[in-house]
Amino acid sequence: MITADGSVRRVGIEVEFLGPSVSAAAAALARDLDGVVEPEDPHAIKVRGTRLGDLSVELDLRHIHPARHPDLDVGLGRRGSAVLGTLVSPFVPRELITGPIPAAQLGDVDKALASLRSAGARGHGAIFLNSLSLHFNIDPPSLDARTLTAFLKAFLLISDDLRRQTARGSLRLSLALPPDYPESYKERVLAPDYWPSLPDLTADYLAANPTRQRALDLLPVLAYLDEAQVRQTLPREKIGPRSVFHYRLPHAYLSDPNWSILPDWYGWLRVEHLAAELGKGEINPREVV
Repeated sequence: MITADGSVRRVGIEVEFLGPSVSAAAAALARDLDGVVEPEDPHAIKVRGTRLGDLSVELDLRHIHPARHPDLDVGLGRRGSAVLGTLVSPFVPRELITGPIPAAQLGDVDKALASLRSAGARGHGAIFLNSLSLHFNIDPPSLDARTLTAFLKAFLLISDDLRRQTARGSLRLSLALPPDYPESYKERVLAPDYWPSLPDLTADYLAANPTRQRALDLLPVLAYLDEAQVRQTLPREKIGPRSVFHYRLPHAYLSDPNWSILPDWYGWLRVEHLAAELGKGEINPREVV
């Protein structure tokens, strides 16, 4: 996988889990992957220089990381935020976050998951109706409007199948998936002549999807390309402008020793192959079953 300029495309991974404290999880990663622990706050720790590059482990709640999110300061201060994090830690997932990794090396992420599992990490895809998520942050091959539209079309064409696979026949897991796109929006995007400019693609997306809660969340890349246009509609939404496709459909299963991220990655590769054909005009979206 390469970009239009010949660079190797990379993928960042986010994995949610329950169980060990942030410090215990980070210590296990440092031990098993030859890294160095560097605390950021009591509930967010960097693990520098591992065989997978720099990693982060943190409690997945923005309000307990005041240095990183000063706009969310509710007057607790660093000590109060740390206490709050300790109180909610039995209920709030931890999150492993990798830096961008060459796509060919994604299988090595399973070694980090094995390390977390050895420290007691667990998870069965969801907590009640809330997903324990596996996210992929994928470099697009190009950032032009046609490429982004081709990927969106490709994803919409097979998203029902991907959702069924992710749900594994379970109503509980199905209900924990991100809400689907509006049907009227899917019809609009899948029209054979829908190849908008970037401003029109962004406007249409924001009008139909003013939320991060989509299986293929385009808000990061659209904000990267024109943050002012995105913020005009979503001034307070948690959006980190990044030049990535934020694919957030899969679930994480740290309790399963045989679980790997690769089957879900192969599901994304179906989107890649279909997007390439659509972008070249080799197939009509209406002809894809």
